[in-house]
Amino acid sequence: MAKPNPTDLQKALKNASYPADKESLVERAKDNGADRELVDQLSHLKKGSFEGPDEVQKAVFKGK
Repeated sequence: MAKPNPTDLQKALKNASYPADKESLVERAKDNGADRELVDQLSHLKKGSFEGPDEVQKAVFKGK
């Protein structure tokens, strides 16, 4: 399985409402059919709340 990339993350979080907590982002990703590895990455983010998709992307790809 390939590592998730920013495009995968955008697709996984399509229609997410911000600010959003980590749990709602995980549920949105599951609802949008994200692969297990990406859902797992989201569920293990250290930050609990995000103001927008750029903040989520930074947390996922730049070391949480």
